[in-house]
Amino acid sequence: MVSKNQIKLITSLQQKKYRVANQLFFAEGVKVIQELVQSNFELEHLYTVQDDFKDVLALKRTLISEADLKKISALATPNTCLAVFKIPLEKKIIESGLIVALDSIRDPGNLGTILRLCDWFGIKQLLCSKETVDIYNPKVVQATMGSIARVNVNYIDLKAFVSQSKLAVFGTFMDGENIYKTTLPQEGIVIMGNEANGISEALEKNIKNRLSIPRFGDIQKTESLNVATAAAIILSEFRR
Repeated sequence: MVSKNQIKLITSLQQKKYRVANQLFFAEGVKVIQELVQSNFELEHLYTVQDDFKDVLALKRTLISEADLKKISALATPNTCLAVFKIPLEKKIIESGLIVALDSIRDPGNLGTILRLCDWFGIKQLLCSKETVDIYNPKVVQATMGSIARVNVNYIDLKAFVSQSKLAVFGTFMDGENIYKTTLPQEGIVIMGNEANGISEALEKNIKNRLSIPRFGDIQKTESLNVATAAAIILSEFRR
């Protein structure tokens, strides 16, 4: 059974201002929740329609009906479980190795996918401009498929950070150097820009290494790649 107050709280967490006010976020689906439960994230409470998650303390686990799950779910077709977690304090930035930085990424699916790519390619640090969509947005959490537990994410003033960093800074541009013909280092900051406008002019001034993914089609009318798709190609080349 889910109380009216619990329903009100959980549904409010779909909005950033309430996530910030309560320092809570939620995740849905067995895989994502299992990943988070087994990580350093602190579980507030788990709601499930099945008698599962036996490793979770009984006082933090509530068996509910599918009707109740539908009331608290952010999905059109609810999964079998939803868990509320505490938002952890941001950890110190890891300024070494390969770092991915996002300049005003607005689509939750793109952010979630890029975070998952960071996990896949062994990138421990993801930096986001303050205009980038919230990492604890339910759609972002869902898209990470649990990778949110393994990548350090910080929201910062990207321009200030990049201008003082000693690492080489790379950016993706339509007129950049062909990435397939470029010698890439093991360390550096790779900046991916906004879906519609690319990397901002203010940040572009601090980027000395301009990279581009060339088009191979005969007609070449496609204007650009999806930012998450571009990130996959870029990171693959850095790790080659």
